[in-house]
Amino acid sequence: MKTVLVVTLLVSSAFAQSPPIGTAVAPGCGADDAKLEVKTEQGKHPAAQPDAGKALVYFVEDDSEFASTPKPTTRAGLDGTWVGATHGNSYFYFSVDPGEHHLCASWQSSVIIGRGHMAAAAHFTAAAGGVYYFEVKNIWASEPLRRSGETTLTPLDSDEGQLLASRVAFSTSHPQEKRGQKAVK
Repeated sequence: MKTVLVVTLLVSSAFAQSPPIGTAVAPGCGADDAKLEVKTEQGKHPAAQPDAGKALVYFVEDDSEFASTPKPTTRAGLDGTWVGATHGNSYFYFSVDPGEHHLCASWQSSVIIGRGHMAAAAHFTAAAGGVYYFEVKNIWASEPLRRSGETTLTPLDSDEGQLLASRVAFSTSHPQEKRGQKAVK
């Protein structure tokens, strides 16, 4: 009887530590139900320098191997909060404080039938004045009787990051308005 009780308590505590259904799949992700509206501008390639005492992170989406339409909207999460999104081949950047951070890339419509969440994660340590580039690569292959998707998040060399960003559109985003409610900007 004691053995059954101990096993039951251990199993119960293991389930209690599992994230609830519908929560983020990586430490850097925000809430699954958050939606962002995205606007991209071809030919606009703003570059920035970090603010004093801050670092700058570029989030670059590459959909060159995404063999389907529409292209995904990919949210960028930092330390559990969505900080922006891209759509198709595009990029944006944001400031961070120095220190360790958790970054997440997740498709806004993140559940693909039979495939689960399309998300990727990375962590990095930002230094004041540093500029960091991350590439999120969305891949989708449709073959007869088989569909497969994948998302990767990879740090890039700064030269490669600048080159990749110069080839794609600039992206701006804001929270999507819910019915009967205005978005906070």
